[in-house]
Amino acid sequence: MQTSNTHTKVPTTLSQLIFASRWLQLPLYLGLIAAQTIYVFHFWVELVHLIEAAFGNQKALAALVTSIGYKGSLDIGALNETIIMLVVLALIDVVMISNLLIMVIVGGYETFVSRMRLEDHPDQPEWLSHVNASVLKVKLGTAIIGISSIHLLKTFINAANYTEQVLMWQTIIHVVFLLSAMAIALTDRLMSAPADH
Repeated sequence: MQTSNTHTKVPTTLSQLIFASRWLQLPLYLGLIAAQTIYVFHFWVELVHLIEAAFGNQKALAALVTSIGYKGSLDIGALNETIIMLVVLALIDVVMISNLLIMVIVGGYETFVSRMRLEDHPDQPEWLSHVNASVLKVKLGTAIIGISSIHLLKTFINAANYTEQVLMWQTIIHVVFLLSAMAIALTDRLMSAPADH
C-alpha cells in the first residue's frame, strides 16, 4: 500500500514542478515592460524635437534629420513636409511596436503563465477574453505586417537615400511577411474548423 502511494506522489510532484516552471517566463515579461518604457521615452524625445523644430530650433531639427536618416539637402533650414511625414511615421512605428509589446506581454502572460482575472475590469481589452496561442499568433502576424508597412512607406518616401537593391529587398521581405501571416491565419482557420467541414 505504501509503495503505491509513493509511486502516485512522484509524478504529481514532478508535474507540479514542471507546471510551476512557467513562472520562469515572468522576468521575460518584466523585461518587455522595461523595453516598452524605453520606447515611451524615445517617443517623447522625438515628439519634443518635432515641436521644437516647428518653432525654429535648429538643434532639434538637426536631431530629427539625423534620427530619420533624411539627406534631402546638406543645409536644411526649416521643417519641410517630407521631414514631418517621416517623423510622424516614425512615431506611428513606435506606437505600433508598443501595441505589439502589449499584446505579447498581456496575451503571453495570460496564455502561458497565469490568469489575470480581468473579466469584470472595465478596461479589459476585447481580444483578451478569447486569447489563446493561435489567436495570439494571428494578432502578432497582423501587427508585424503593420509595422513592416510603416517601414516600407518610410523607405519609399525617403527613396532617394536608398539604393534600388535596398528598396527591392524591403519590398520582398514585406511580401514574405504578408504571405506568412496569410499562411498562419489559414492554418489556424483549418485547425479550428468543425470536424464535419
